[in-house]
Amino acid sequence: MAVTIDLALYCANARLLAEFWKSALGYVEEIPAARYGTGEESFARFDVPAGDDGALLCDPEGAGPRLSILPVADRGTAADNRLHIDVRVPADGTAADQWERIRAEAARLVRAGGTIVATFDDHVLMADPEGNEFRVTVAPA
Repeated sequence: MAVTIDLALYCANARLLAEFWKSALGYVEEIPAARYGTGEESFARFDVPAGDDGALLCDPEGAGPRLSILPVADRGTAADNRLHIDVRVPADGTAADQWERIRAEAARLVRAGGTIVATFDDHVLMADPEGNEFRVTVAPA
């Protein structure tokens, strides 16, 4: 039996990162599950203090993992990340076509608030507005 995963991103400004990652992934805000009642009760399960503004994002088609963006006072630095996100563009066409899609997606994410950290042969390393690194690359064929 296959399992599903959720991702959690700890940050200082959850609303800023929620807007960035909604744009980057095409995700939407998730309505809290009925068993939690409110967003505040839903975040309580992550030990986020009441009143802090986190975000629960999901794939509107239900295919991708949920992304919980949780504010924490002491998140450390971007180098402390133990997980990164790959933003994948379609792999069809030639290598030149794929690279053009990678470059176009990286440019779109810069306009959304991201920064380019480095460019490699097969991907662009970027950072979100709080410095969390992620890659823009092609989807597996």
